[in-house]
Amino acid sequence: MSIKIINKNKRAGYDYFLEEKFEAGIALKGTEVKVLRLGKVEMQDAHVVIDKGEAWVYNLVIPHYDFGNINNHEIARKKKLLLNEVEIEQIQHLMKTQHLSLIPTCLYFKKSLVKMEIALAKGKKLHDKREDKAKKDVERKLRRGVYD
Repeated sequence: MSIKIINKNKRAGYDYFLEEKFEAGIALKGTEVKVLRLGKVEMQDAHVVIDKGEAWVYNLVIPHYDFGNINNHEIARKKKLLLNEVEIEQIQHLMKTQHLSLIPTCLYFKKSLVKMEIALAKGKKLHDKREDKAKKDVERKLRRGVYD
């Protein structure tokens, strides 16, 4: 299987503790796919909401296709995620019981289909972010051999 990563949400690991990950298809229009093939997408502010048994991703910004016409897509429309009912119920149950958020972490092509990796996440506090940064600094220094 050939996987081509379009974009990763780099802030996700910094702002959240990522618990469990899922792979979902995403329903797109033709011009949106063409823009994604060029690698243009912003997903820092994106989040997923489950409404009436369907998963929707909001604030996933796919800019207009340069060579498009009047039938070009809306830039920040909500997009439907393609998950089966069992997965949606499982995610919804975990979100309610453990007070988790659902955020997109990665957008990629799998064969010729656009897929999104979504993760159940718990928000980090400021002191958690500081601890993570300190650990990464120590690991980086140990790898370089600079640490005394």
